[in-house]
Amino acid sequence: MLTPRPLIAGNWKMNGLSAALDEARALAGAVDKKAPAARVALCPPATLIHRMAETLAGSGVAVGGQDCRPEPGGAFTGCLSAEMLADAGASLVILGHSERRAYYAETDAEVAAKVEAALRAGLEPIVCVGETAAERAGGRTLEVVLGQVRGSLPDALAGVDFAVAYEPVWAIGSGQTPTSAQIEEVHLAIRQALAARFADMGARAPILYGGSVKADNAVEILALAEVGGALVGGASLTAAQFLPIVRAA
Repeated sequence: MLTPRPLIAGNWKMNGLSAALDEARALAGAVDKKAPAARVALCPPATLIHRMAETLAGSGVAVGGQDCRPEPGGAFTGCLSAEMLADAGASLVILGHSERRAYYAETDAEVAAKVEAALRAGLEPIVCVGETAAERAGGRTLEVVLGQVRGSLPDALAGVDFAVAYEPVWAIGSGQTPTSAQIEEVHLAIRQALAARFADMGARAPILYGGSVKADNAVEILALAEVGGALVGGASLTAAQFLPIVRAA
């Protein structure tokens, strides 16, 4: 099967008011003027998803959500279903991010249920995995990451498009980045696990790297074995910072 295009996705987290749509417009304008090698997506806060989807309609930049509930609807105050994200114009969704796992105690089983919900709504899931500083220091990186891969990816992913994002928790927003050898070790292990479980789709699903990705390290990171894109946090908030990362793929 053909190797898919890399995916560069921006996770705006809890950032962005209406004025931030200007940054999305600027990014889309640059992408449409000179198409990059990678697919490009922005995942803004829920308040901006519909407006951003309308703003970027017909452009080369997709819009995604940052989380969803497993249920299609119900008494879950303050939550969004995958169907709501799709209705608002999202085509992707980030699931199992370390901040969700840490702040809301999300388990692998809960993440897997959300992945199934995303598929039900026609969304492409980006499933996040990664170890803490203590787990790496204890020599448990592969044990933890591969355990999350096994537990967070349901069998329903067989034959459909999805991505996995490796984000070492200790590198997110810290300015610290693992060595090239450390990134390659984890990405290769994830690839082997995906290929063994999901056959052709597992062999080709993009494995993104996330964790203090910036313009000055993107070229090196994206050239590493089995790095199929990036999940970018703070550097995705402005077109000026994000576009060089998109161009590096």
